Amino acid sequence: MSDWIDVVADSALADGEHVVVDVDGYEVAIFKIDGQCYAIEDVCTHDGAEIASGELDGDEIICPRHGARFCVKTGEVKSPPAYEDIATFPIRLVEGRVQVKSEN
Repeated sequence: MSDWIDVVADSALADGEHVVVDVDGYEVAIFKIDGQCYAIEDVCTHDGAEIASGELDGDEIICPRHGARFCVKTGEVKSPPAYEDIATFPIRLVEGRVQVKSEN
């Protein structure tokens, strides 16, 4: 069964900011871009680095270790050395709170 997990107030994040939360044992990075929130697993598929500590460039996050780039909106890898996409999580806004869907 899947559940929606309340993670942060929408107002707590300004555009370009992020927060990392635990969702059923997964570290999930919630980014706010152009007023919308997106959730990706906080891991670079190249070497397991925490991706959220990288630099945000538009809607792409740059891995702080080796420079791989990923689309925050889709998890799609945009440049090597990574070749696998990052997992994304469904997200919704309910009464001003950001919620992430857990698959467990």
